[in-house]
Amino acid sequence: MSAAKHGQLPNSLVEIAVAGRSNVGKSSLLNALANRKSLAKTSKTPGATRLLNVFEMQPEGSGKWLVDLPGYGYAKAPKHEQKRWAKMIENYLIEREPLEHVLMLVDGEIGPTGLDKQSLEWFRHIGLPITIVATKQDKVKSSKLGKRKSELAKGCGVERKQVRWVSAAKGNGIPELRQEIHTMLNFEPEYIDTGEDDANEEE
Repeated sequence: MSAAKHGQLPNSLVEIAVAGRSNVGKSSLLNALANRKSLAKTSKTPGATRLLNVFEMQPEGSGKWLVDLPGYGYAKAPKHEQKRWAKMIENYLIEREPLEHVLMLVDGEIGPTGLDKQSLEWFRHIGLPITIVATKQDKVKSSKLGKRKSELAKGCGVERKQVRWVSAAKGNGIPELRQEIHTMLNFEPEYIDTGEDDANEEE
């Protein structure tokens, strides 16, 4: 489901927000986590997500959600639209009672931007637990990956081991992140996806 403000959403048990700048790969990551190609709509044009988009984790009716937030930093959108998105996101993050965690996506190829750092600081200020997920690992040369991991973690103000690196395109890190999300949402073991569809992922 989708909503223009959090008050339009029905009740849930627990929610994890998925945040990040436009073109960081949120939709691609959601599709990879779900083992689906088009569950979340992807677009070559940044700023395609303009609502609070809810994805309920199995089983149906569990009340355990991932909520995809509009990407920030998309300058081509009209100013009034940018302000509306910002207010929608702010109200959701501050007022939504079932919200317990934020997956903060950072582009692993370029590292944290100024807006990423501002967002991280604000999440910490309002007391929301954060897991930093570095996307697009496949776009970083293997010879430079170690250095990039250290630089990205430092730029986000965390230890290197606290950043989850993933590639939606190649499947790297997806089963591990999926398992972590299930743990955050307090799923019973029988509901945990084994990730068998990721058997061909690159190590």
